[in-house]
Amino acid sequence: MVGVIVAAHGVLAYGLMQVRELRGAIAGVAPVFVSMVTPAPKAAPPPVTPPAPRMAPPAAKRVITAEPTPPPSPAPFTAAAPPPEPVSTAAAAQAGPAPTAPPPRLIPASAVRYLEAPVLVYPRASRRAGEAGHVVLRVLIDEAGLPRQVLVNQSSGFARLDEAATTAVQKARFKPYSDNGQALAAWALVPLSFDLEK
Repeated sequence: MVGVIVAAHGVLAYGLMQVRELRGAIAGVAPVFVSMVTPAPKAAPPPVTPPAPRMAPPAAKRVITAEPTPPPSPAPFTAAAPPPEPVSTAAAAQAGPAPTAPPPRLIPASAVRYLEAPVLVYPRASRRAGEAGHVVLRVLIDEAGLPRQVLVNQSSGFARLDEAATTAVQKARFKPYSDNGQALAAWALVPLSFDLEK
């Protein structure tokens, strides 16, 4: 019976589709699109804060009286020794200013004596270039006769010759200058010559 009803409905639908006006009306109807939207999640309820506990009234303070304790006995007093005075300050205050040694004097060229005379080495480049000249060095000779400081007092005009003269005097050894039998440091002027003909 159900099959007959379904078949009858199918025939009726087919017949209606054959009618021209009905077919145009069905074709003109726009299709309907349905989208399924998921509902937004419900916001979580705000957390419930428990009510603040009520504070109990403060208990009454009990006063306890006790025997006063005697203060501790003071430690025996010992006097601290004063800090030692710096030796350098005390010695300087007692001794007074230290005497300064007089600066070395300049001795005449005639007072200069050699134990080992300076040996001049003529630079090859200077000889090839035709460089010649006269150098005067100012030399500080110490109490042992060693040249402690060598300065160019008068240049030859050529740096290579001045340097060669300085090196030669630094290797020399002098007889110490003495005054009343005591060896003293002294400055001396030492002349040296570079001659191409020698």
